[in-house]
Amino acid sequence: MVRRPVEGEVHVHYSQIYVESDPESFGPGLTEAFAGQTSGLCGAAIPGALWLSTGLHTGSVGFTVEVHDEAPPVDPVWEEVVEVSFRPVSERSTLTQWAGEASWELELAEIDYRVRYCGRGMDQARRRDTRTSEEPQVDSYLLQFWPAPPGPDRVVRQTAEIAAYWHDYARQQPPPPTPEERAEAERQVREAQEQAERKRLLAAEQRRWGGRLPSEALRAVRGNVRGLLGFDADLVHTLDAVGPERQRGVALLAARRACAAAGLDSLDWVAAALTALDERRPLPPPFDDTAHMWETLQRDPDVPHRTVGQAIPPERPPFDPPEILGARLRAGTRVLAVTRAPDPQPAPRPKELGSAVAVPLSPLAQGLPQLPELPGLPDQPGLRHPPTDESAEYGVMVTMGPPDPSLRVSQPHMALPAVTGAAEADPLQAALDAVYAAVVTYGEDYQALLDEVRAACEGS
Repeated sequence: MVRRPVEGEVHVHYSQIYVESDPESFGPGLTEAFAGQTSGLCGAAIPGALWLSTGLHTGSVGFTVEVHDEAPPVDPVWEEVVEVSFRPVSERSTLTQWAGEASWELELAEIDYRVRYCGRGMDQARRRDTRTSEEPQVDSYLLQFWPAPPGPDRVVRQTAEIAAYWHDYARQQPPPPTPEERAEAERQVREAQEQAERKRLLAAEQRRWGGRLPSEALRAVRGNVRGLLGFDADLVHTLDAVGPERQRGVALLAARRACAAAGLDSLDWVAAALTALDERRPLPPPFDDTAHMWETLQRDPDVPHRTVGQAIPPERPPFDPPEILGARLRAGTRVLAVTRAPDPQPAPRPKELGSAVAVPLSPLAQGLPQLPELPGLPDQPGLRHPPTDESAEYGVMVTMGPPDPSLRVSQPHMALPAVTGAAEADPLQAALDAVYAAVVTYGEDYQALLDEVRAACEGS
């Protein structure tokens, strides 16, 4: 029985076409494919791959693939005949054009095959070089497979000068690597790839933390550490290093400064909370219940209506990670483009507000239900539930993307998280959360706050 998975014409570039069965490979390289062979038209030195040479440089050639149950006789019509051994390395084998432009399934079993590659008209095609679709066919080829144990490659028939050239080329190639040498080379490649990936991840983490790696305490802390990193990464590391006592002092300082900037420090219920922080006591009502705290802020007629321009962190240079090759170079004349993998581009997203905006709620917004709680997220300024009663004066907009300097934020709404943040059980998180909330409260004037916090860390 004979099966013909390919019959007709195929297109070749650079006098090449391939059989591939390794899904992890880009195909054989010229020197590797013919290593240690005496025949030069069908390179089989790479497991699971065949390099097939043609006379025509570019254009369509006649091509037939046959799969037999046993060795077929050699047809005298073929001028060039070589034989090699081949075993697919996966259940999917294909005849593949240059650069993967097209492929045909061969449906070969994962067993040992003898392969016969036959050609005719190779010298004429070589002289023609390129064939257009209107010109007659010049060269044609037959590729036959049948089950057989492995054996040495051989030249059965040779008449063309170009075939003699390729046979001589193959005989000049060194022997292929042993399985042990190949395994060691693959191990070295994997190790280099893993090292490059570790280097890339390390560079990304260092950039995220302002150019140096965080301590384990910083790496594990929750809350608004990421937000504060954008404004002053060095200060984040300084807060980590000063110890629990000074961290508590910074947290109290930030809470007091935020409340003063928002005009809340003169309110009895806010002053009581600041006193409790100073005396290391639990926060009194209404700060012991988040919903009650926001309700009190909303209903107290003495709360000043203060807004400030949004705090915009300084721009950072774009991340330039170590290069990653998008494709490897092929040996010989078959070369794929080498590109650096592009950074993932996020889909367009709306602008980030990040805090409460001093704008009236529209009737439509007033009728919306409260936002559900988001599990697993830290309590951050800007992620707030809007009041639903019609007397509400402030709303909350939560969007993603770069901050908009034209937006105004409500200072009283931003100041209260500085108080609750300063009461966190972990002194480091308390300092980070309180300072971040104070930065948002100060808005465009945040640098004055950060200078004072830095001086407090230095003990001055």
